[in-house]
Amino acid sequence: MKLTSEQYSRQAEELAPFLIGKLLCRKLPSGDIIKLRITETECYCGERDTACHAHKGRTPRTETLYRQGGTVYVYLCYGIHNLMNVISGSEGEAQGVLLRAVEGTYGPGRLTKLLEIDRRLNGADLASSDEIWIEDDGVDFEYELGTRIGINYASNEDKNRLWRFTAKNL
Repeated sequence: MKLTSEQYSRQAEELAPFLIGKLLCRKLPSGDIIKLRITETECYCGERDTACHAHKGRTPRTETLYRQGGTVYVYLCYGIHNLMNVISGSEGEAQGVLLRAVEGTYGPGRLTKLLEIDRRLNGADLASSDEIWIEDDGVDFEYELGTRIGINYASNEDKNRLWRFTAKNL
């Protein structure tokens, strides 16, 4: 069953583990639909989190982060990789969950390349889109906690937070 807007309105620290084991679904331009199980996420918690893009406030790049939970935030990393976040919480909170991996593919750049996710999907609503959405098929997965990856610019406190969630036994 497709996740609803209400399910995305939870805080990022709650949404990130909730998404483990859910199915990321993408209708490709060819019409084919791919459904892959989410196996790793990281949460970013607004302007107070020095690892979050919103830490320095609203900018044209971060405007999507401030939208209602369930919005897709796609941005370019290192000028070559599109990365996808699921916005969480209420409008104006600037929280998001980075999708780091799906079953069979590790790395947020590989994930978006495999599913043909690029900045054209930035701002899509996961609850109503027919191009990209997340489903819950009732399968639950245990997960492990870890520190987030690739945030050397963040404060030591934020670098050491256990805000990466990885599915066990996949």
